[in-house]
Amino acid sequence: MPFEVNCSLLFTELPLLERPAAAKSAGFDGVEFWWPFAEAVPADKDVDAFIRSVRDAGVQLVGLNFFAGDMPGGDRGLVSWPARAQEFRDNVDVVAGIGEQLGCRAFNALYGNRVDDAAPTEQGEVAVENLALAGHAVARIGGTVLLEPVSGADRYPLRTAADVLAVIERVREASGVRNLGLLADLYHLAVNGDDVDKVVAEHAGRVAHVQIADAPGRNEPGTGTLPLEQQLADLEAGGYRGWVGLEYKPSGPTLASFGWLPRDRRAATSAPVGAGGPVGTAGTAGTAG
Repeated sequence: MPFEVNCSLLFTELPLLERPAAAKSAGFDGVEFWWPFAEAVPADKDVDAFIRSVRDAGVQLVGLNFFAGDMPGGDRGLVSWPARAQEFRDNVDVVAGIGEQLGCRAFNALYGNRVDDAAPTEQGEVAVENLALAGHAVARIGGTVLLEPVSGADRYPLRTAADVLAVIERVREASGVRNLGLLADLYHLAVNGDDVDKVVAEHAGRVAHVQIADAPGRNEPGTGTLPLEQQLADLEAGGYRGWVGLEYKPSGPTLASFGWLPRDRRAATSAPVGAGGPVGTAGTAGTAG
């Protein structure tokens, strides 16, 4: 499985638009980003500059997050936030447009925290509507909407793989949209107390993207106790053929944090675009109906 670099957590020593080229220089052929702008609908010139930075670097944009609000301030997505539903919906077409231009096919939709001014049932209904809308929008470019469990956010309700899969099923039942998949961040799953080995054994065919970091600490592999190599091998044995995103906080300079991964394992010029491998082969995402 090919590795790629999350440029929102790695290479933060550099301005954002210089990070794709830095990833390429370090030997990687793929990158992913959280939403790289401060607003849901950025200026065209800013979008063009981002697209140009990825193209000029010669890397594949593997994954892109939808706008998730003020992440440093504690926001974790707008998908289930009724008061900000229009912001999310306005963002969807921008995300799909970037994906179309850069060949990105995996789009992470952070579900959002519980909020004081809406009941969980209302948030769930809004989430189903927004995820269906996003699914339809990216289906036209062969894309998949990702949902992930998240740790470290007490009001974020999706903490296990089962939580995510239950939301995906609700969206399918309500709308017929099928191009949603589980983002298996092995760090978040482990920290939240999910049985990662069981998740891999039972749901590898429903995993649409993988991210890794070690625990404790969320640093590079080898700094903690997680059996990441074995879990990745098990995912591959279970049919996963997509990319593996390095979404960790480097314990020192970014380049030094790659010491665990020999340079000859970083390039992936023949890798699948986006997260298409497991989604297409397992038949769990398909197209929006």
